[in-house]
Amino acid sequence: MQRGNLSRRGFLQRSFAALTVGAGLPAWYAHEILALEQDKEKAADPSAKLNLGIIGIGSPSSRGRAIMHDAISQAGVEFVALCDVDARHRERAIDDVAQAAKKYKKPANDVKAYEDFRELLDRKDVNAVLIATPDHWHALVAIDALRKGKDVYCEKPLTLTIAEGQAVAKVAKQTGRIFQVGSQQRSDSRFRLACELVRNGRIGKIKEVHTRIGTNPQSPSIPKAPVPKGLNWDLWLGPTPMVDYAELVQDKKVYTRCHYEFRWWYDYSGGKLTDWGAHHNDIAQWGLGMDESGPVAVEAEAAAISKEPNSYNCHPTFKVAFDYANGTKLLCSHAQLPGSPDTKGNDNGVLFIGEEGKWIFVNRGKIEASDKKLIEEPLAADAKKLYLSSNHMQNFLDGVRNRKPCVCTADVGHRSVTVCHLGAIACQTGKKFKWDPVKETIDDPEVNKLLSRPMRAPWKLEA
Repeated sequence: MQRGNLSRRGFLQRSFAALTVGAGLPAWYAHEILALEQDKEKAADPSAKLNLGIIGIGSPSSRGRAIMHDAISQAGVEFVALCDVDARHRERAIDDVAQAAKKYKKPANDVKAYEDFRELLDRKDVNAVLIATPDHWHALVAIDALRKGKDVYCEKPLTLTIAEGQAVAKVAKQTGRIFQVGSQQRSDSRFRLACELVRNGRIGKIKEVHTRIGTNPQSPSIPKAPVPKGLNWDLWLGPTPMVDYAELVQDKKVYTRCHYEFRWWYDYSGGKLTDWGAHHNDIAQWGLGMDESGPVAVEAEAAAISKEPNSYNCHPTFKVAFDYANGTKLLCSHAQLPGSPDTKGNDNGVLFIGEEGKWIFVNRGKIEASDKKLIEEPLAADAKKLYLSSNHMQNFLDGVRNRKPCVCTADVGHRSVTVCHLGAIACQTGKKFKWDPVKETIDDPEVNKLLSRPMRAPWKLEA
């Protein structure tokens, strides 16, 4: 089982100090994680070779590049294909994959690049695919991959609409393929500990959960511009309406509809509500034990969007209130809410508020509580334990090999992003409405129509 620098046991042992000090975890919990992970390793077989493809590789700083490196660093993994609608990204990625393979002492494969994802998915030698396209492509690519027998790692948010999430979850179940949504905070020990403490009543009955996810960037009016050489703009738009390519460079900042900035257009995303909301609202759902359910009522307060023509159109600031049937309220906002417990200026994160002034706050840098004993005191031996994953990509690759569900399945990813989409719908309509988490319908017929969107021909959603 020893694999030099790739040994998982070696990784865990080297990370022990980081678990206790860098992550702010109590020693009892770090010891528990180490023991559980080493038990898992004894049963793991990472020797089986996996041929991977990636769709939506992106720029050098993109999530596509990040998860590609996460995967290729693991034992037995080789990339044989990549796809991007931008030729510049494809050309850079070919070299990037070669350099990464060299770094991790992998075979120097011939990696073929594709413009059209369907050609990559037709390859019989690809075992699994990583999807890091813009949000509006996730559902169509994932469903095609599942039906062609591929296991799927799909970046969050899972989909652009709730109807798409329903379709992806349905097809994942029909095909029996392994599916991991890139909500990697479920593989972060801080978030798992926070949720375990909450689920085991450490702060009493949960009254509120606050998720702080940041403001949406705004832009000036962005003029029509020539499509960059090598970019297939029609294919980038895919199922969304045909519009002109637009770009503006102002004060050394690039404003555009494309690539990273797609996030600030409701046409292709949900702004911070689905960008960061898919992370923090996912943790709220996990902590509340709502992975198979969701809220029952939704309302929002949101600042007006820009009146500038052809500009970013996600609401700059917002507060969305989600009521759960058990009386808990989830408040998702752009910043810390007035009067909420002092978490020392940590605006981005998840705050669980319980009884008697008790609270637990967690983000990617720390976990803290109203009283440090709430974290430092071990849970009882019979405490409820949550799914353990300390490496999100490794968890997916283990699932591909052992055919066991991952920590963030298509069902979980769908339920979590549903919360985010409901928030965006509330912001856009200005209406308070009821949500039925069983039937997955909104009580207002007009608002209920926003659960799906028409797709531009020839693309269509088929579950």
